This record gives sequence, C-alpha cells and structure tokens, in this order.
Amino acid sequence: MPGWFIWFIVFWCVVLIGLFAIGGFFMFRKFLKVFPKEDGKSTLDWEEYYVDRSLHLWNKEAKTLLNELVQPVPELFRPVAKQKIAGRIGQIALDEHAKKIEFDHIIRGYIVATPKRDHKFLRKKLATMDVDMTPYEHLF
Repeated sequence: MPGWFIWFIVFWCVVLIGLFAIGGFFMFRKFLKVFPKEDGKSTLDWEEYYVDRSLHLWNKEAKTLLNELVQPVPELFRPVAKQKIAGRIGQIALDEHAKKIEFDHIIRGYIVATPKRDHKFLRKKLATMDVDMTPYEHLF
C-alpha cells in the first residue's frame, strides 16, 4: 500500500473518533436533562409541566413576542429553545399567580432561561427591540 493511503486512513479514523466524541457529548447532555432529579421529575418534565399549566395564560401578543425573541436561534434548535424559555416564563407567571402572561414575564423568563454564555447576544436582541434593560440588570 502506498504511504499516502495509510495516512488517509489514519486521518479518517481521527476525524471519525472526533465526530463520535462530539456527538456523544451532546447526546449525554440531552440524557442528563431526561434523567429524573431528587423530586422524581426531570428538567424536561418540569418544562413541559409549566408550559401545560400556563398555556391558558398565553395570548396572541405574548406568543408573537416569544417567536420574535427566539428568531436568532438556529432553526434546528429553535423548538428546544422555545420550549425552555416558555417553560421558564410559565413558571414565573404561575409563581406570581398572574392572570395572563405580560411583557415583563416574557423578558424575565427569556433572561433567566438563556445560558450565561449567550447573554451578550440576548442584550443585543433586546436592544434592537428597544427594551429598557435597567429593571432586569439583576437577572444578568
């Protein structure tokens, strides 16, 4: 066998092992979210619970605002991000015994549900929407 072919095989093996490792990492992260916590429910179960319990509180404007907020998220991950943010918004609204989901609930839930590493993009999105972030600074 020629020497270049052996190096091609070695290179291809390294690429495959790397891709499997990256895929396994993300699969494991998803598995941890499905794994039950001390209370017997997983993170995804709680998200679904709060979305279901707060579904009647959502009006058309609130749904439109949520859709606008998740626009920067890549389309492949948008439903997952939307579920997570909606679950946190529902939790905030239910904890406050709100009659409907208001703009304030959506912004607070959006900030709390967004990972810290994405807060720079979150601030940029809220700035383009002309949202005064002063009352929400403590959430960042």
